[in-house]
Amino acid sequence: MMNYVRGVIFLCGLCLVTLVVGLLFLPFLLLPIKWAKIPAMIWLNLLFFGVRYVLGIRLVVEGKQNIPTGGALIASKHQSMLDVLIPWRLFSFPALILKQELSWIPIFGWYVMKLKNIAIDRKGGAAALRSMRQISTKLAREGRQILIFPEGTRVAPGTKIAYKSGVAALYLEMGVPCVPIALNTGLCWPARGLNFKPGVVTVRILPVIEPGLDRSAFMAQLEHQIETATDELLQTASNENTK
Repeated sequence: MMNYVRGVIFLCGLCLVTLVVGLLFLPFLLLPIKWAKIPAMIWLNLLFFGVRYVLGIRLVVEGKQNIPTGGALIASKHQSMLDVLIPWRLFSFPALILKQELSWIPIFGWYVMKLKNIAIDRKGGAAALRSMRQISTKLAREGRQILIFPEGTRVAPGTKIAYKSGVAALYLEMGVPCVPIALNTGLCWPARGLNFKPGVVTVRILPVIEPGLDRSAFMAQLEHQIETATDELLQTASNENTK
């Protein structure tokens, strides 16, 4: 029951912080993008404060030396909404590929689009995929790092689903290093629901996959790296919990 209470308190606080920070800094949306990053960072700092001291979740990051400079494609395992936020603490001004509906949320969506994230219509078919590739390539050439979740949705720890082809399309189009990320955030922050559990979660930034591979070779290497490392993180956490 306490886990659910923590979750309710955290989500209520998150809504309040989003409303207050969003409205307080609303004029910043009329200024150059560098100004809009200020309220975004304030919001993130408050959110991670809540993650640590309300939810009781401590974040450990491994492999920071694998973060490249300049444009890159970030391909991350996806177990919880926390995975959407962590790259903002690790990478230099990443752009998230997210479903279009999130950009329609008042206040939150306004900042999402001001910061030049990439909202995609999942029902848009080939046209949506083409737009995603074009926008991502343009932002990468400007030095932005593009975040995508190859699975396309949140999955519970230990669950495996096929990786979507969109990540390969971006890799081939963008011509930049791909940074795979493994994690076990779903052990503490559920894919869905309010059963948040205090504990330690680990995010592991893996060695980059350099551009130049063909589609099948890239997909095989990406999935192998992410899934192997994720299984290791889950096993390590399991061993720690049984001690």
